[in-house]
Amino acid sequence: MSLTELAGSSRVTVFPLEGLTVAYTTYSSDQRGLGDIGLVTIVDELSDGDELWRIARDLGGRAQASDQARWILTQASRARVVKTGADLPTANWTAYIRRRFVLAALYANHEVLMTGRIVLPRLE
Repeated sequence: MSLTELAGSSRVTVFPLEGLTVAYTTYSSDQRGLGDIGLVTIVDELSDGDELWRIARDLGGRAQASDQARWILTQASRARVVKTGADLPTANWTAYIRRRFVLAALYANHEVLMTGRIVLPRLE
């Protein structure tokens, strides 16, 4: 299993989803800082993020990867808007990306969805 390691400091929303602890943040592909990449990751040192795709398929009823990606981003965006879970305004994090999915069109202000696992500062 090949993982890409990313590190950053940004707003992170942590929320529960079907027994998982999920973290959502954004990442920028260049110096403009647009947050064009949505990072939706599992807070668990053993996860690879594939659980999100299985939930999108099974619970979300989505068969196509593009629909699954949009469903994952919808859950993350909704959690941020309704303030489900914890909102860390400026968290230092390290993410281990397993899957990168390029969306056919801009969705929830993102062009790309990345999933995997994340290491966050201890949640108090």
